[in-house]
Amino acid sequence: GINAEYGIGSFRMARGGLLYSLSVLSLFFTFYLKCFAGPSVYVMLPLTLFDKNNSLLQPDRLNQQLQQLASGGVAGVNADVWWGLVETQPEVYDWKGYLQLIQLVKQNNLKAKFTLSFHSCGGNVGDECNISLPPFVKKVGMSNPDIYYRDQHGQYDYEYLSLGVDSQPVFLGRTGVDLYTDFMTSFQSTFQSYFTNTITTVQVGLGPAGELRYPSYQLDKWSFPGIGEFQCYDKYMLASLKNAAAAAGHPEWGNGGPDNSGNYNSRPWEAPFFSSGNDNFRSPYGQFFLTWYSRSLIQHGYSVLSVANKIFFNTGLRLEAKISGIHWWYTDASHAAELTAGFKNDDGQGYYNIIQMFQRVNTSVVFTCFEMRDSEQSNCGCDPEGLVGQTLIATQKVNNGQVGPVLYSAENALPRYDLTAYQTILYESNRVFLIHSFSYLRLDDQLLNSQNFPVFTSFVNNMKNLKKLSVLSD
Repeated sequence: GINAEYGIGSFRMARGGLLYSLSVLSLFFTFYLKCFAGPSVYVMLPLTLFDKNNSLLQPDRLNQQLQQLASGGVAGVNADVWWGLVETQPEVYDWKGYLQLIQLVKQNNLKAKFTLSFHSCGGNVGDECNISLPPFVKKVGMSNPDIYYRDQHGQYDYEYLSLGVDSQPVFLGRTGVDLYTDFMTSFQSTFQSYFTNTITTVQVGLGPAGELRYPSYQLDKWSFPGIGEFQCYDKYMLASLKNAAAAAGHPEWGNGGPDNSGNYNSRPWEAPFFSSGNDNFRSPYGQFFLTWYSRSLIQHGYSVLSVANKIFFNTGLRLEAKISGIHWWYTDASHAAELTAGFKNDDGQGYYNIIQMFQRVNTSVVFTCFEMRDSEQSNCGCDPEGLVGQTLIATQKVNNGQVGPVLYSAENALPRYDLTAYQTILYESNRVFLIHSFSYLRLDDQLLNSQNFPVFTSFVNNMKNLKKLSVLSD
């Protein structure tokens, strides 16, 4: 009896030891997967999620779509938070549609990235919605249109406020930065209970299409692959330019942008400023103007992101901001299309300077056009692969070759459902270093159909496995 009892006790001890060992192994593999799993894949939600009263449209259908995404291994979703829907009256914030949305996301065990979209929706590639800036902002603009960016022809762009009003108290006593600050503060206080457990990331919109850039290539004036136009002719930016020119000892440089820079649809060689000659982008005036123009944009990003960093400090959220992927005329010496958008890349430093600013305000990079191959482009001086590579290397340089503190996430620029696009994304995602996450544009019926969804889920799984491959090869 004693031996039998001893045997049972030994079996219990052995079984307990085995269970303990298995639990330790389970913890180890969970830790390993978290540390060494590849980039998380998020899916951008449709632009038409809400009605004009900011209520969620077709929540049952969206719930079914979220269930399907979760079944495919997707980490989460990315949604635009429209300023024009939430703050229809000054300092009155209606979050009900987004509270409905986050509940659906949470109940499907998905994560969420929220993009704080301070631009209007409608007029960009793929826009299916028509959401303007808040009515009280538009009312100010009726009597003072210089709150918007303006081109050399006197045409205003109504998608996003000019950086010239960042410090101008023209909105019932509030400045542009005050407007963004108050909105972010309300978002933080409303959604803080969802931070980290459901909401992982806040991407801060900094310009047209939510990107840090000027509206140099808007579709109502421009067609691909035009070089675009400089956007510095509102009275506030002109005053800034005038002051900068005087400080440089050349007041004659302060009257506006170059008068020989062509128009929206010019090619670089058709505009003297972007080609050879004494009066081009390389001239003393050209370098002065381009430096002022690009630094003004970087300062705008810093002004908004430094506030965001304070608001979301110690919340566990990751801050992100998006840089536009202007790949056309990249191989031209002038980088004309990048210059008009505010990226001074004629010296090869256009993105390093921006990412260095991001580092100062604990903000990670979002870049686009990860699905594009050079061979798919023609007659446009296009080099999307070279552009992506430059931003990856610039991020690595800012981080001194380490992983972080500036993380790097990516998107595709245009909807793609084919294996070639997915293979290109996989290549770019581990080309220089392993990116942090990828947001796929965009959730629709075509993505979820029986032909495309299995290809997509295979891509999601391959992204998860990227890090393991790179670890094995080290």
